[in-house]
Amino acid sequence: MRDVSRRGLLGLGAGTAAAAALAGCGSGAAPTVSPGGHGHSGHSGRPEKPAAKPIGDGSTSYTGKQPHQPAAPERLEPGQKPPQFVIFSWDGAGEVGNGLFPRFLELAKDHGAHMTFFLSGLYLLPESKKRLYHGPNNAVGASDIGYLTDEHVKATLKHVRQAWLDGHEIGTHFNGHFCTGTGTVAHWTPAQWRSEIDQAKDFVKRWRTNSGWHDLPSLPFDYDKELIGGRTPCLLGQENLLPTARELGWRYDASSPGGRQRWPDKKQGIWDLPLQAVPFPGHTFEVLSMDYNMLANQSLNSTKAPAHNYPGWRKQAADAYISGFKRAYETNRAPFFIGNHFEEWNGGIYMDAVEEALKHIASTADKHGDVRLVSFRQYVDWMDAQDPKVLKKLRTLDVGRQPAEGWRQFLANPAESPS
Repeated sequence: MRDVSRRGLLGLGAGTAAAAALAGCGSGAAPTVSPGGHGHSGHSGRPEKPAAKPIGDGSTSYTGKQPHQPAAPERLEPGQKPPQFVIFSWDGAGEVGNGLFPRFLELAKDHGAHMTFFLSGLYLLPESKKRLYHGPNNAVGASDIGYLTDEHVKATLKHVRQAWLDGHEIGTHFNGHFCTGTGTVAHWTPAQWRSEIDQAKDFVKRWRTNSGWHDLPSLPFDYDKELIGGRTPCLLGQENLLPTARELGWRYDASSPGGRQRWPDKKQGIWDLPLQAVPFPGHTFEVLSMDYNMLANQSLNSTKAPAHNYPGWRKQAADAYISGFKRAYETNRAPFFIGNHFEEWNGGIYMDAVEEALKHIASTADKHGDVRLVSFRQYVDWMDAQDPKVLKKLRTLDVGRQPAEGWRQFLANPAESPS
C-alpha cells in the first residue's frame, strides 16, 4: 500500500461519483459539559417547533440561544492537566437516502457527543436551479460533487435542522468541490473565495426561494452568525482563503493537510485546526485522520474493492482512530480531529470504524471524566478562554510526549521556559 497520508486526498461529499474518487480528489443531546467530562444529555425528546423569528425569506430564523451547549469555558488552573478534546466532523453533510446522517445524530445523542457538520451549500440547491451557482474559474452550474435530488435536499434540510437543535455546529464545505484542473480551489484568489462563501451562505439562507418549498420548517439559526469556520475541498487553497475568512470574522479553519498531533496555533489570526497524521496499524507510516485517506491507503482509491478485504480494513481503520486518540490522551493531550463523509465506500466499513472509535472514546470519557467530545466551535471557545502563556507552553510538547516533570509542575508557572 502507498503512503498517501500527506497528499491531501480529502473532501468528497455525499453522493460523489466513484470516478471522482478514482481521480484522486478524496475529497446533542443537551450535554452540560463538566470541567473534565464529555457530558450527557438527560433529555427525553427533541424540540421540533421552537419559537422563531424569520430571517429574509424565512429559509432561516432566529430561535434564540442554541440548545444543549456546554457551560461557559473556564481557564485551566495553575498546574491543572488539560482535558482531552475530540472533534468529529463531516464534510458535505448531505443525506442521500443511506440513513447515515440520522445514524450519527442518534449516535451522538446516545453518547453525549457534539460534532461539526461542514455543509456543502449546493446540497440545499435543487438541480433545476443549478445555473444560480457560479463556481470561480468553472462553468456556470458546474459541480464536481453533482447535485442532490429534491427529496434528498429535503432530507438534508431536516437533518441539518435537527443537528443544530441537538447542539451541533453547522460549518461549510463550500460548494462545487473543485480539486483538479484549471478551476481547482488551489488557485483561487481571496476574492474568489469570497464569492464562493457568499454563494454557499446564500444557498442556505435562500433555499425556500430557490426551491419554492414553503411548507417546510425553516432552519433554526442565523447562518451569518453560525458560520465561523470550514474545511476546503481536498484541503486545498487555505493560504488564500484565510485573508477572506479573517475579514468575515471566522474563528478557525480546518483545512490544513497532514497536521501532527500537537496543540494548535493561529495562522493569519485564525485558529488552524488540521486533520492529523495518526498511527496506521501494520505500517511504519502514518495516515491522515479521515475516512477517505484510510480508503486511499487500503484500496488504492477504489470505493468498491473485493469484499473479502472489508473485515480487516474495518478493524485497521478503527484501530487507527483509537491509536491516535490514545496517543494524545496518554501523552500531550493535544486535541484530536477526525474527518468523515456520509458515504458507503467499501461496504460502509469506514462508517462502522468511526462508530466503533466514537464508542471507545466515549467509554473512556465515562470512566475517567476528562474527555470532551465537542464541535470545533466549542473547542475554540475553550481555547480563547485560556491563558495564552499556557497554550504556548502546551505547544512545546511534541507528538507522543508528556511533561517529564509531570503536569502539575509543567503548568504550575506557564511563564517559565519549558524544561
